[in-house]
Order: sequence, then C-alpha cells, then structure tokens
Amino acid sequence: MKNLLIRLTLGLSELDISDDEMPYVQNWLAKKYLTKKDDTYKFNSKYRAGTLGVIQKGTAYLHVIGENIRDLFIGESELGAARQGDLIIAQRLLGKPGTPSAKIAEIVGREESYGIAYIIEKDSHRSLVDLKTEYPIGAEMSTEELAQHEVGDVFKISNQENAVMEKLGNIEDPAVDEKIVLAQFNKHDDFEEDVLAIAKSFEPVNAAKYPKRKDLRELDFCTIDPVTAKDFDDAICWDDTNKKLYVAIADVSEYVKPFGALDDEAIYRSFSIYLPHRSIPMLPRQLSETLCSLQPHIDRLAYVFEMNLNMDTLEVESSSVYEAIIHSKRRFNYEEIDAYFEGELQAKNEDETRIFASLTKLRVVTDALRAKRLKIGYDFRSTEIEMELDEDLNLLATEEAEETPSHALIEDCMLLANKEAAKQFERGIFRIHEPPSQSKLQILYQELAGIGMNIDIKTTIKETITNIQKQAKEMGLESEVDTLIIRSQMQARYAPLNSGHFGLGFERYTHFTSPIRRYSDLIVHRLLKAIAAEDTKEGSYVLRNIEALSMTISEKEREATKIELEFQQRKYARWAKLHIGEEFNARISATDPELKADLHDEIVGARLNIISTTPAVLFEDVRVKIERVDIARALIFATLVERVDV
Repeated sequence: MKNLLIRLTLGLSELDISDDEMPYVQNWLAKKYLTKKDDTYKFNSKYRAGTLGVIQKGTAYLHVIGENIRDLFIGESELGAARQGDLIIAQRLLGKPGTPSAKIAEIVGREESYGIAYIIEKDSHRSLVDLKTEYPIGAEMSTEELAQHEVGDVFKISNQENAVMEKLGNIEDPAVDEKIVLAQFNKHDDFEEDVLAIAKSFEPVNAAKYPKRKDLRELDFCTIDPVTAKDFDDAICWDDTNKKLYVAIADVSEYVKPFGALDDEAIYRSFSIYLPHRSIPMLPRQLSETLCSLQPHIDRLAYVFEMNLNMDTLEVESSSVYEAIIHSKRRFNYEEIDAYFEGELQAKNEDETRIFASLTKLRVVTDALRAKRLKIGYDFRSTEIEMELDEDLNLLATEEAEETPSHALIEDCMLLANKEAAKQFERGIFRIHEPPSQSKLQILYQELAGIGMNIDIKTTIKETITNIQKQAKEMGLESEVDTLIIRSQMQARYAPLNSGHFGLGFERYTHFTSPIRRYSDLIVHRLLKAIAAEDTKEGSYVLRNIEALSMTISEKEREATKIELEFQQRKYARWAKLHIGEEFNARISATDPELKADLHDEIVGARLNIISTTPAVLFEDVRVKIERVDIARALIFATLVERVDV
C-alpha cells in the first residue's frame, strides 16, 4: 500500500497499475482524492498521503511520503481512530495560520504491512503478542486456538487484515530466525509457477542467433568473486597494448522484459538478499545462477562498456557500450587473485598465464585510479562481519572482512563503468549521496573531541575528515571512527536526477554493474539500450514513473539491509544465551543516550546493552559479563566488569 501511495504522489501511469491496485485507485478517484490527466493518476493538490507519527496529547504529525515537504500537523479533533504507524490520506487545511496542518480523510492501511507475533505465558495465561514489544497485536487467537500451540510459537501477521497468516516455527529454534526477518517484509525464496515458467523457457545461448552482437569470445575475460558466489554479474578484460578496459555485465535485460510476471517479481524484490548461509535472489536461480551468470567456459550474453584510458590523466578518453557475446576463460575467487599477487599461485595453463599477466598490469592502473579518486573522495573502513553457521544455523565463528588488492582491483573497474554509464543520460536512475549537514558534522566533531581528538576545521570537509582519519589511525580506531563519520552522513539513495556522490567524490554516478541482484541496474541497461537505438518511445516508457521507482527501490534497499543486519543480531543473541555469566572483551561503541559496547573477543561485532551504572568513555576497551539475553527481541544485556588497559 505504501508503494502505491508513493507512486500516486509522484504520478502513476495507468499502464503500471496492477489489477489488485485498480479498485483503490478508482475508489479514491471517485472521492476526489486523485486527479486523472493523460492516463496518469496523481493526488489532488488538496490531499497528501503519509504515515502517522507518535500521538501525543491527542495530536500527531503526518510524515508525508513521496515528497520532500514539511510534516502536517493533525489536531486533537482530527485524529479519529487513527494509530501511530497508520497510512493516511489527509486533506490539507488551507488558509489556516501557523504550522501546515491537515485532517484525516481516510485510513488506508499500516506502514508495516506485516508483523511478527509469538505466544507468551504469564500467570498461567497465554496471549499472542508482538515479538519485539510484547504488546498485544491486532490479530487475536481464541483461548482454544492458543491451547493448540506451544509457548514460543511464532506467527506472521497481516497488519492490513489484523489476521494470523501462518506459523513460522518456535522462538527456541534457530531456524526460525531466517523466517522472522524475511516475513516482516514479506520476502521469500520461492517463486510463483508463472514466474518460474518464464525463467525456464529460455534456451541456452546460441551465438548464431545473435548476429548483431559484438563477438568478444576470443578476449581473455575472467570473473573475480567471493568463493561462495554463484551469481557472476561482471567480468573484466584488460588490453594493455591499447590501454583499453572491457567491463562485461550480465545482460539481464535480454531476458527480463518490461511487463509480465517475471518483471513484476523483480520489481517487487528489487534486491537479492545475502545471509551468511544462503541468498534470497531477485531473479529465479535459472537466470541468476545459470543463464545470466557469466560462468566460465560457456557463451554468455553481456552488455559491455569498452573504455579507452588516457594513462597521463587517468581519465576515460572515449567509451562505448554495446551488446556482446563473451566466453569467460576463468572463474577466480578473491583469495586466488590475492595469492597470485603475493607470488603464492602460479598459472596452470596458457589462459591463466595471459590473464595473470594482464591483471598484473591492470592492478597498476587501478591502484593509480584509486589514489586519484581518494584525493577527492573518501576511504571509509567500517567493519563488515562474516559469520560461520553450523548445520543447525547456530553461530560458530565470526571474522572481520578485509578489503584486499583483488577487491580493490574489481571495485575500481566497476566504479569506472558506473561513472561512464551515468554520463549517458540526464534523467534516469542516478546513485546519489548528498554532503552531510552542518548540524550532523557538529555532533560528529563533539563526539570525536570527547575521545581526545583535536578537531581542526579546515577549508573543506574533505580536509577536515582526512585529518580526523589520520588521528584515528594513530589511535588504532580507524574502523570505529569511520563508522561514526558514516553515521553523520546522508544515506546514499537512488534518484531520477543527478546531484553527485559525496562519498566517492564523483560528479555523476549510477549503478550499472549488478543487474542480477539490483533492479536499478536493470533499468539503467534498458535506458542505455533505448538511447543507443534512438528509441524515444522505449526511453519514455523506461522513464515514465522513474521518480516513484527511484524512491521505491531506495526503500527496498533499506529493507534488504535491515533483514541482513537483524539476522546477524539474532544469531549473536542465540550465541550469547549459551554464554550467560561469562566474561568477554568489548569496546564501548555508544554512550548517548544509552551505553553500548561491541564484542571484541572470540566473537566480534555483537552489540551489547550495558546495564551497569559504571561510566565509560566512547571506544574504551572494557571487560564485560553477559547477564541475560532476550531472544525474541535479539537483545544482549551485559554489565561492565572493568576497564582494560591497552
């Protein structure tokens, strides 16, 4: 429902309204909430859609969605039966002095369409409560129904219907963690039969059927990915003689066409989700892990950026993007390429000999590109945790992921292609990242001054941040300080118009290189193909709802991130429950408004809520004792035992 409201705020073409959505649109049109012009529906200027915020003393603010405007005040007499988190269509009260205000015209749903509830028992009485708050949930179970289930049984709830949808498992079972994090956003691994039928209908690649595609099968393309990867989005080839870089990307747009069940499902998912033990793909595995994936030793359709570099300026002198056929000579993992760079891996055949030689020369180029980029952009070292789970999905071990030379090489190749793609259009899907506000920077500077840093405000933000990072390195707090810096910034997002990428230091940037796992990249491919074919009709089609699509994809990205992070938190909590009463090393990660610490021991990264009153300083190393764990809310509570002298 929220997605529909966003699209109607920005203007929704009749072509893009599903059968399920049309009754709502027709109803709201009849009530004059909407206007219709040239087959496009949009909210009447008198009405706004939004989410109701916290209700205090019978009043609240409506957080308007789809528009960057001020919240609307809802007065005491205008709330009716609305609750916090309701999706509202409100009528603006024009001409009223003071704060912009409105009255509720209609409650149309809940911001969170799905909830998670579980059964608890207190004083011999069972009840169904919200998993994270233990407050009563809208859906109810009779005494008889509750008796048929076990205490701790977990259920997916429809907040729109206030109804129990399905049982997910029991809170004591580690396997239920995955079901919980996916169900709250209605994510799932399985695809409907009509979607699978389309994915299975494609034939293997036959080069003879694509005479118009550029044949690059003789070039020494290779892929470099994590050892566990199954979906290979990108392949690279460096022609050192001509200083030419080829970045070949899986040509998903050849298979996933606009309209239809397959595209609808891809839009709905928008991103692949990666958990420690498996992925939940955006596309059926017949495409994501097979036909689209740039597997080695087999012909594959690709969309290729061919870029000629000026080695004096390290700029792309000229580039072209085109449909091609490639034949990857080798699938490498990052560890193999790093081993080669360190002299610990030798070529086994002629293909590898040529590829290793070209990668050696390419590394010189990408290192130079990186050095140039970091003179303007930033190099943030926030810690990424990799988890190892056992067969019962319990946490075995954690490891802090490190960026190695092989990661850096691939990253700068992809950045180059993404930059070139962004040059091709003025309106489309850009990846933007606005500079941080002065107020957030001041808060950051105050926090860092509190740990003994000398904050010297330079002429530019870049100079100031670079000086802070230099001090952080000297203090052994690179990752921690970079995490604070990242938190002070605006969140990167997708937008139809360019406004630059602050973090990377790029004037124009988009996402072109991962269409198997990001819908944004698929849209960019469709747009570039329309531009290349001078197909204004197709180009107009791609762009017709681009504002709403950009906003929706940004929301889907945040959902995917929340799922991945919450899954980790649930695994940490189960591990901690097995270690109640034990002491571990930790580092203070927050002091305001509450004291928190992150484990820095045999397990790293688990967030602890410190419940003792002993004061502590940000980033101080401490010894903590795990006191209790709330599995339902994935919270770990610990006391501070002592400070650790480093």
